[in-house]
Amino acid sequence: MTHRTLRYAAACTALAIVGVLICWPLLDGSGRMGAIVAAALALPVQVAAFAALRWGWSQRNHFLAAWAAGMMARVLLVAVCLVLVLLSELPPAPTLLGLASFLFGMLLIEPFFINKEVRGAGRP
Repeated sequence: MTHRTLRYAAACTALAIVGVLICWPLLDGSGRMGAIVAAALALPVQVAAFAALRWGWSQRNHFLAAWAAGMMARVLLVAVCLVLVLLSELPPAPTLLGLASFLFGMLLIEPFFINKEVRGAGRP
């Protein structure tokens, strides 16, 4: 893992912790567990997708494939989470909305961790 990917993982971990803490007083016990599960599921998938995107960016011919794989991984994660909600006692709203929120928030901070040289490069 590169230095930027580790920094991104740390920022995503902080985002997940802050997100759970903000929701904590608003949710009951099962809702809290749903928010924690959502954060725990979103974090490794998002960091792996970011690492793949950075690798794909360094390989000109693999960027689009890495981007598409990251999007598919996120969609599959939502599907897995839906099945998990249906098969367990997790509440659907806090779990699925939490997952979508964590994925979206982590996706929004990705550009801050892209290599500075990449921003100025004329890559597709």
